[in-house]
Amino acid sequence: MAMQKLLTKIRQCTLCEQDLPFKPKPILQASAQSKILIVGQAPGTKTHEKSIPFDDLSGDRLRAWLGVNKAQFYQANNFAIVPMGFCYPGRGKSGDLPPLPLCAKTWREALLAKLEKVELTIILGRYAINWHLHSTAPITELAQQWQSLLKSKQLVLPHPSPRNNIWLKRNDWFEATVIPVLQAEVNRILTASN
Repeated sequence: MAMQKLLTKIRQCTLCEQDLPFKPKPILQASAQSKILIVGQAPGTKTHEKSIPFDDLSGDRLRAWLGVNKAQFYQANNFAIVPMGFCYPGRGKSGDLPPLPLCAKTWREALLAKLEKVELTIILGRYAINWHLHSTAPITELAQQWQSLLKSKQLVLPHPSPRNNIWLKRNDWFEATVIPVLQAEVNRILTASN
């Protein structure tokens, strides 16, 4: 199946309709030409409302970490944005609910197989870590392993949400050490592809 046909099918998906708080609205960005893959949890309420991933404070911080502007970020040939769940899963007691497993089970392998030009995968959050790294190690530990992960074209970042400001203050090595390397790598990939 061609990438565009697969994306159309995903965007029309209603498999989890009975388990979602709102009408299904799968949100992702991808192209067969995507060079950098961002994998996260699931859309939040703002993303559900706008139908645009990371168009919020988290996205502002993520783009600053990557060293790109909005035009570069929302160019699917540059960045594929593929959360573990494509629809907003609802709210729980301490934040958003986990992504619904049926989404990844149904679509993930077929979609990732189409992303043949990806040179770097950026992994945000526990559910994405479990799927992509098959690891239960703490996010801090995995973020500290950035050098070895980068050799395998992957990088674990804390979620760029303002809720993680405390983590960033406690782990100031991250923005001082990892972000400059990340920005250089992103710049190299995007420059080489133009």
